[in-house]
Amino acid sequence: MRAWIGGHRADMLADLAAYVSLETPSNDKALLDAGLDWLDGYLAARLGPPAATRRIEGGGRGDIRRGDGGVYGDVRINDYPGVGGAPILLLAHYDTVWPAGTLASWPFTLDGDRATGPGVFDMKAGLVQLVWALRALEAAGLPRPPLRLLLNGDEEIGSPASRPLIEEAARDAAAVLVFEASADGALKTARKGVGIFHLTFTGVEAHAGLEPAKGASAIDELARAVRRLHDLADPGAGTTVNVGVVSGGTGSNVVAGAARAEVDVRVASQAEAGRVDAALAGLRPHDPRASIEVRGGWNRPVMERGPGTARLFALAREVALEMGVDLRECSVGGASDGNFAAALGLPVLDGLGAVGAGAHARHEHISVDGMIERAALTAGLLRTLASQP
Repeated sequence: MRAWIGGHRADMLADLAAYVSLETPSNDKALLDAGLDWLDGYLAARLGPPAATRRIEGGGRGDIRRGDGGVYGDVRINDYPGVGGAPILLLAHYDTVWPAGTLASWPFTLDGDRATGPGVFDMKAGLVQLVWALRALEAAGLPRPPLRLLLNGDEEIGSPASRPLIEEAARDAAAVLVFEASADGALKTARKGVGIFHLTFTGVEAHAGLEPAKGASAIDELARAVRRLHDLADPGAGTTVNVGVVSGGTGSNVVAGAARAEVDVRVASQAEAGRVDAALAGLRPHDPRASIEVRGGWNRPVMERGPGTARLFALAREVALEMGVDLRECSVGGASDGNFAAALGLPVLDGLGAVGAGAHARHEHISVDGMIERAALTAGLLRTLASQP
């Protein structure tokens, strides 16, 4: 299958070039719609029509949701029949972090084995690889399990609209394969949970020179809380805490009446998530006249490496060894839509997408040889899963 896919290298590159040349920023509904329309045609042309399909407006409740300045993209779920019972859920997002107009200064470019362009690594190459893996299975006359493909257009902003649809699509699945980019070639079998918290500090304003004792400084409360928050970090347990944005006050001669902080928390276990939750709930002001309000929560749950995921990786590693590839696994601090499926107790194998580097950066790039290898790996894994009980 790798030889067959390699023989279609030019076709794969043409597909990738066309896909990357469509701008699909997370906050542009019109471009997301155009991108999904293109994908509809692309998938039908390369794979044939699915047995069943649903196109659901972003938000999952009818109209497009517009909130926090964002517009959320559509979700598409395709079912393709195969051999066996429960389907394998395939996850891929088509939105990117790159704003409209980026292509004008950074078009898709190929230089030997290296392809660059906005979204090429995160994660447009991953979907192209999947398509050619399925074409290779068909060309070889090999079985595949029933497949369910979900494409969402809001992953880069936390999947607020598509999360319930991802969870719905995963509930009856046997396993979940995520075509996010790899970590230097390694598959991702564990990901941290991500918490985004917003803290508001309210004090009492007063003249800093004439009547300072009549004031209660919100900035003083913020500073004390920042120390407590950063002290929650536990690198040995995989917990990081970052107070990334702070603001407050109205003037140097005014005891601050208001301040705010934005906090990013990453945890490697639910136990650590519970510890952080308890600490946030227990924040109390130093001055009883002040108050602290904590809003936000866990954007994505922890993706822990359970027995099912370990078995899934072992199958992928066996396939890779047949190809002469020493496949590695790793745990990463970033989250993906695979976190939602893992929280439901499903086996999840992430990072099946491109081999390359530079996610969310101008040096984003992929290896074309890596695309061919990963497409063959995916084909072999699906073939193996078709024969599993």
